[in-house]
Amino acid sequence: MPNCLKFMNGKGFAFSNLFKRKKKMAEDKIEEEVKKKPAKRVSKKVLEAKVEELELNNAELKDKHLRLFAEFENFKKRNIKERIDLRKTAAEETLHSILPVLDDFDRAKKSAENPDNEESFSEGVNIVYTKIYTILQGLGLKPMESTGEDFDAELHSAITEIPAPSDEMVGKVVDTIERGYILNDKIIRYAKVVVGK
Repeated sequence: MPNCLKFMNGKGFAFSNLFKRKKKMAEDKIEEEVKKKPAKRVSKKVLEAKVEELELNNAELKDKHLRLFAEFENFKKRNIKERIDLRKTAAEETLHSILPVLDDFDRAKKSAENPDNEESFSEGVNIVYTKIYTILQGLGLKPMESTGEDFDAELHSAITEIPAPSDEMVGKVVDTIERGYILNDKIIRYAKVVVGK
């Protein structure tokens, strides 16, 4: 082994021994200090009070956690319901703007079915009319049938009252001025009706 390595090995060994002695001295000093200071004695009542306080704290935190969890679950359910409702009624505005066109179709068809009228509802227009209604019914749109039914303020909007043509028609819808529509069990337009009195 070369002389320089022997020299370094010797110094390294001396440095290592010095480090070990200082470490041992520090440990001994800490041990002496621990022995000098007596441990604080805490009464049983204080410990019990502290345990009770911690248990109350724990119960309170558990309660807060459960409430927060329940609130979050309710939020998720509400959010899912709102999304489903939104999908069901997403086309409501569009369908609402199409309703006057359907009214015009209905008036034209009613006029064409009148025997006094010379104009007829052509077969092509009738096919288009049927297709439109079929497509809209597939989207969940349903027309209300009001004429002859009992007047219901939750479904009908009374335009006027007229003397009933017969005793059976008192309090019933005599004529429908504008048809009402329901979209997926939600009324998007109330029927405008004439009521017999």
